Amino acid sequence: MNKYDVTIGIPVYNAEKYIRKTLESALSQTFANIEFLILDDRGTDNSIGVIEELKQEHPRGKDIRIVSQPKNMGVAQARNRIIDEAQGRYLYFMDSDDVISDNCISLLYSNILEHQAEVVFGSYEKVELFKNDSKPIKYQYPNVCLFGDGKLAEFSYRCYGGVQASACNYLVSVDLLRKNNLKFINSRYWEDMVFTFELVTHVSRAVMLSDITYSYLCRDNSLSNYQVRNKIDKSEILNNVSTVDVLKRNTRNLLGKPYLGKRCYNIVMTDFYIICNVLKNKKIITPEISDRELKSFLSHPLRLKEIVSLKGGVAKNFFLYTLGKLPVFAFIPVIKMIGRKKHLL
Repeated sequence: MNKYDVTIGIPVYNAEKYIRKTLESALSQTFANIEFLILDDRGTDNSIGVIEELKQEHPRGKDIRIVSQPKNMGVAQARNRIIDEAQGRYLYFMDSDDVISDNCISLLYSNILEHQAEVVFGSYEKVELFKNDSKPIKYQYPNVCLFGDGKLAEFSYRCYGGVQASACNYLVSVDLLRKNNLKFINSRYWEDMVFTFELVTHVSRAVMLSDITYSYLCRDNSLSNYQVRNKIDKSEILNNVSTVDVLKRNTRNLLGKPYLGKRCYNIVMTDFYIICNVLKNKKIITPEISDRELKSFLSHPLRLKEIVSLKGGVAKNFFLYTLGKLPVFAFIPVIKMIGRKKHLL
């Protein structure tokens, strides 16, 4: 039996400058029955001291629970621990430097009940704090109910970036996560993209809301903000490619699904965008990535006969498959030509 209706899970690592504002926005929720689960990832600052102060002084302090990792293990393992530890029926992830609207959980939970949904997504905004005159950039979903096997996946894969890559700002059934053993892969990059990409294939009742419930606060030099880079380490690129390869391997479990063509196109287009990014920033990537290595990044998860038998997206996937088979001397010029047309280069 669950002790709470909702768990808000917040991984915390060296967030002393921001965690008070983040946790106060969680504690300000109009919804009553919430567990505030703090996952201490063993940082070196006073983040947990700030949380302990709020635990003592805030009227909802008794509902704050701090769980500590044995050592620093990274955000992926922190979120996995939150899934295991959560005492709520539904789980909502927050990052330790963002904020949510006062009615966030109330709005998402009421839609969970009204529609007997397994997951409800709120819309979000990005606030670029490093720009003095920056207005929030809003990313809003249509108000839509997606009921039936594969309906959420179809919606999510309908276009590149069709659903938020972040694991934050949706309320999801803890039972669904545990029953399907949905966990974050142990990667420093894009682990939340993989998690959400896989989650949508397991959901049969979902709701999307146009209401802005989450604010991503993008700061200079934050992980989510790469507006200025003087150097990019090759290992970062290779880790991104490795993360996309996880999605490719998992794709083979979805043969025959009507949304498979769209999913494959999204995945391989991620390879394409990585390659364009490398070409654009080649001078600041060290060590150098060769053209042959670049070509190896773009591979299709399906065999040719499987692509031909897709229930949609055959032409697009055939093109990407063929592109990946070009010899190096032809591959790079074609990528550059397409990248320029898409204003990526």
